[in-house]
Amino acid sequence: MATITTKAARGTPTAPGTPGWVRWVDHHRKWIFAAPAMTFVAALLVFPLAWTGYLSLTDAEGSVRAESEFIGLQNYLDVLSDTERFWPSVGRTAAFTGVALLFEVVLGMAIALLLWRPFKGQKWVRVAVLLPLVATPVAVGMMWRLIFDPNIGLANQLLGWFGIGPQPWLAGQYTALPTTIFIDVWQWTPMVALILLAGLTSLSDEPQEAARIDGASTWQRFRHVTLPLLAPTLTVAILLRGIDALKTFDILYATKGRGGGSFHEVETLNVYAYGLSFDYNEYGVSSTVLILFFLIIIGAMWALTARRKEAKR
Repeated sequence: MATITTKAARGTPTAPGTPGWVRWVDHHRKWIFAAPAMTFVAALLVFPLAWTGYLSLTDAEGSVRAESEFIGLQNYLDVLSDTERFWPSVGRTAAFTGVALLFEVVLGMAIALLLWRPFKGQKWVRVAVLLPLVATPVAVGMMWRLIFDPNIGLANQLLGWFGIGPQPWLAGQYTALPTTIFIDVWQWTPMVALILLAGLTSLSDEPQEAARIDGASTWQRFRHVTLPLLAPTLTVAILLRGIDALKTFDILYATKGRGGGSFHEVETLNVYAYGLSFDYNEYGVSSTVLILFFLIIIGAMWALTARRKEAKR
């Protein structure tokens, strides 16, 4: 009786004469139920990637209905040898991602540590810190574009109160990229802080109390106790935010428009690929840039994941 109950609980047919296909379906039901969703997600991922990969091997341009010719790896050779637009855009993408991620992690950690311990008005402070995440990136970009307007913007007005002359901000060749990095840091630091705060909240108080009893200072407790315990959460925050920063487009487009400015000062790979497609209608070259960009993102993901595995060891 106990054996029959166990089989019934597992959903295994026990009635004699059950058809073989029924037993097979019952044995593989978890995969059968998940198959429609998995197929749909796979189609959404595989088809666009495959189609983009095919276009990157053709000379498609002008119109999506125009006939294209297969040219193999010629687009890749042309793009990889382009030192005027492609490689500078790679450098801007790396600079934007690296600097923004550094500030977001450092500031996010500081905010998470401040919000970790309870204090009066903590709930209101948490709400205020998370407000930048409420607005969409395009709305944030347009808001800061008005603030940094060189003629009527609030930023230059504030500088004028301190006797500092107006700055070009988003209109300058050398100030546009740092300004857009600041906008990205302003909006996405709260997300990093939220992830790290969740990790801090899950930590046990016992290691902290033991270190405090042993006479460890606040910095020593953070460096030797809190930070090692928070390392897995910190790695996840860096991985998620790093990949998202690599793909940033909306803030850059909302603040500088097509081409990344007059001198392409904020033209990252995303902005460059967009311009190739919708400004010049060079779909083959644009697809090549996107495939290379996809490989860069995969490489970054692999590097961060490998670093996380090494940290666990």
